[in-house]
Amino acid sequence: MSSKSVPEKLRRPWSLAARLSAWYAGSAFLLLLVATGFLYWALVKNFDHEDDQYLTEKINVLSTLLRERPGVTAILDWEVESESTARPYMRVLTRVLGADGRVIVETKGMSAELPPSVFPAPPARAGQVAEGAEVRSSGGRTFRLLSARAVAGPPKQENCLVQAALDTTYEENLVAEYRQRLWLVLGAGLVACALIGYGIARHGIRPVEEISASMRRIRSETLNERIASAGLPAELSALAATFNEMLDRLEEAFARLSRFSSDIAHELRTPINNLRGEVEVALGRARTPEEYREVLGSSLEECQRLSRMIDNLLFLARAENPETKICREPVDVTRELGAVREFYDAAAGEAGVKLDLDAPEAIRASLDRTLFQRSIGNLIENALAHTPRRGVITLAAVERDGSVLVSVSDTGCGIPQEDLPRVCDRFYRADRARSKHTGGMGLGLAIVKSIAALHGGSLRIESAVGHGTRATLSFPQTR
Repeated sequence: MSSKSVPEKLRRPWSLAARLSAWYAGSAFLLLLVATGFLYWALVKNFDHEDDQYLTEKINVLSTLLRERPGVTAILDWEVESESTARPYMRVLTRVLGADGRVIVETKGMSAELPPSVFPAPPARAGQVAEGAEVRSSGGRTFRLLSARAVAGPPKQENCLVQAALDTTYEENLVAEYRQRLWLVLGAGLVACALIGYGIARHGIRPVEEISASMRRIRSETLNERIASAGLPAELSALAATFNEMLDRLEEAFARLSRFSSDIAHELRTPINNLRGEVEVALGRARTPEEYREVLGSSLEECQRLSRMIDNLLFLARAENPETKICREPVDVTRELGAVREFYDAAAGEAGVKLDLDAPEAIRASLDRTLFQRSIGNLIENALAHTPRRGVITLAAVERDGSVLVSVSDTGCGIPQEDLPRVCDRFYRADRARSKHTGGMGLGLAIVKSIAALHGGSLRIESAVGHGTRATLSFPQTR
């Protein structure tokens, strides 16, 4: 065996079944561990809380007796002794100390098991109870301790110290038994999670070969997807290679224009049906020369519409081709915006819309002049179509972080938020009620986006209904 083969085997990736089993077992066991840990913590805290409440009640009873009957020690003795035998499994030990530290009353045998010094110091203010503490007595039993100050009633008005202890040995044994059972549950849970996870993983990878066969029948929607074979589990290595080879064959066989087929068919149907209907009506009976001229004029409009649509689609197809190159040249962006504004000034005046330019001088970038003018023109035409009379369309340009930002904003009707993600899709119209006579073909923004992409830039659309729209083109400022 060569020295090179050993590290390669050590670096061999896990199988898919092993990965799924490990993830399932780890996550399921973690949830089980958190759940059981929380239940254990809640049980212990609940025991402590109940014990503290119980001891607080006993301290309050003794404090009340000291305040209301300070000289009647018989009542204190009865309360202390009766409480010590109230619970067969959990004894309660109580003690009352005077201001000088003498024992006024205490449970029989308490000093031998729990001397006063082991209790926590009480708060300075009478009636407040110190935080509970746990100690183990000389007899090996566990106690929960609380202490508080109390004021004896007249005539002495003596500051006394009340100490109470609860034997929690039974609770401690109960919690220990519960903890042992939790460890058994966690151990069995880990084994069960691993076995169940492995069973699920093995069942899940059975259809891998079927998935591989299905991928060979994939359509053209995901031709740009690839699977990186590095680091994949052993079961999926052959599947990844088959999938990538299939995509290579499909991508080579299909042209990009095939993706437009459904949209083109939908858009071409209307003008062709219009042409056919007009010709059929014209041939239905003899017409005057003026009527034939009107039919021919209408047919010419439909032909021009078809021609523009075909030109736009061919441009989009060429723009998406990775091998398409543009003719860049140094362009004065402000000057070009002024030229485009001057070209559309008459159309804006006819529409009753003001066309402004807000750009500093000497903004230069390396652009295809014709494509840049076309993109700005498309944005202006789109703004004119959606801006009412007495509205304003503003052309602006600015240099920022190595890019040139050119924006066309209007005060028109705006675009609904649900339509914004799709306004740059081919043939998509935000206003579905717009006909071919009142609206465009739905290719203008798609062309603008493609032009920006050809320059290595981007198009961003911002809009709010009733507040207008801003379209911003970003071009890298290469010189």
